[in-house]
Amino acid sequence: MKKEPLDIELVRSFIIAAHGNFEEVKELLLQEPALVHSVMNWSGDDWESGLGAAAHTGNRDIVEWLLERGARMDICTAAMLGELSIVQAMIGRYPNVINTKGAHGIPLIRHAQMGGEKALPVYNYLNSLTSQEAVI
Repeated sequence: MKKEPLDIELVRSFIIAAHGNFEEVKELLLQEPALVHSVMNWSGDDWESGLGAAAHTGNRDIVEWLLERGARMDICTAAMLGELSIVQAMIGRYPNVINTKGAHGIPLIRHAQMGGEKALPVYNYLNSLTSQEAVI
C-alpha cells in the first residue's frame, strides 16, 4: 500500500526545529514518526534533513536522539559527533568524501568544528588531510 507524501509544511517545521528546538522536534516526531527520514529541498541542490540540521548547528542532543530513532548516519554527522573511526573508514575507502558538503554547502571540516571538544580529533584528522592535499 502506497503512503501519501508528508505534508511539506510539516517537514519544513521539523527541519527548522531541528536547528535547535529539541522539544518541538520531539513533539513533531511523536505526531509523525516518518519525519525522522524526511528531507527538505530549500533550493537547487540544497537538501537538508533534521539530522543534518542538528549536525551542522552542533546540537548533539538532537542528533543522538534522532539516531536512536532510526535517522541515517552520514559522514557529516559522524564528524560532528567526533566519530573518528567512522570518518577515517569512509575516507580510507572513498577518499573523495573528504570534499562532502552537508546542507547549505557546509564543508565536512566545519561539521567537526561544530562538534566542539568531542570532535577535535576528527577536526585535526581532516585538517591534516587538507593540509597534505595543499602541499601536493
